[in-house]
Amino acid sequence: MTRLAAWLGLALLAVLVFWLLAPVLTPFVVAAVLAYVLHPLVLKMETLFRGRIHRVVIVICVEGLALLALLSIFLLLAPILVRAWPLLKQQLPLLFDKLGVVINPWLEQLGLHVSLDVQDLKDQLMDYLTANREDWWAPLMSSLKLGGSTALALVGHVVLVPVALFYMLYDWSRLVDSFIELVPPAWRSLVDQFMSDSDKVLGEYLRGQMLVMLSLAAYYAVGLSLFGLDLALPIGVFTGLAVFVPYLGFGMGLVLALLAGLLQFASSQALLMVAVVFGLGQLLESFVLTPRLVGERIGLHPLTVILALMAFGQLMGFVGVLIALPASAVLLVALRGLRLRYLDSSLYQNSGTVQSEKGADQA
Repeated sequence: MTRLAAWLGLALLAVLVFWLLAPVLTPFVVAAVLAYVLHPLVLKMETLFRGRIHRVVIVICVEGLALLALLSIFLLLAPILVRAWPLLKQQLPLLFDKLGVVINPWLEQLGLHVSLDVQDLKDQLMDYLTANREDWWAPLMSSLKLGGSTALALVGHVVLVPVALFYMLYDWSRLVDSFIELVPPAWRSLVDQFMSDSDKVLGEYLRGQMLVMLSLAAYYAVGLSLFGLDLALPIGVFTGLAVFVPYLGFGMGLVLALLAGLLQFASSQALLMVAVVFGLGQLLESFVLTPRLVGERIGLHPLTVILALMAFGQLMGFVGVLIALPASAVLLVALRGLRLRYLDSSLYQNSGTVQSEKGADQA
């Protein structure tokens, strides 16, 4: 009992430290997740080149390719912004005029005698959009001064994640071995089995998630192009690949598609396009792709997925949303192991004997 209490105390202490230092540990958690995903590729390249290339060069190449792939997803936004900005200045006056025609009568029908001064809003926004460089540079610098700590933290994370990722990729095997050495010898076989099962589950999750992302990228690109959207390809591919961030990727793609549709069509066709394509896309992802390509592979119920996203997001913020599903998959492996040990324990096995003896005594 004393030993169990000591282990529980250490576990609670580790959780408390992790929770208190969550903002500081965020870049290291991101780097550790990326290192876990990329380490098998480093091993394959080492086996392929058979020592002809130093491990440092291999790690730099793998990390560079990974960071370039992540950057390319965000570079998909460049043609969207370049194309949307001039259209925004052209179409906004028309959109505001239509907004005033629709909203003011609707407010009167509700009994709200409020007149929305659309013309004033339009003039102010157009002045901001057509302002010269000096007009927007000053408020931008002022806002950066006000949020200097946040900006510095963001820059620190951007710099620290690649550095931490390099060292973790280079020393991943050594780090894992150091962790295994801390495990009591009597528990080594159990921990090895747990890590092996976790690797299998996480591998299935990553392969399934990649298939979901590629399928959705193709679906959104084709669906938006069928409605005649000029920016269908970059918006569709970005939306599909960004779904690895639950809800956020889908939401950003929806907003971009709605904005591009309103600027191009300037009619209700944009709303119809977004409602049809993204509505069907959400149904396709939730009820077909994710359950079959991810859920069935790792054994997570949809309600468990929702609960995990909410819980990890509440505890760890954005990083928690990122690691919610893989962490839940690992937790599922642990719960399966505990269930098997419980079914094999004397507590479970002897309970049936006790019930039989009570029934015999009553008879």
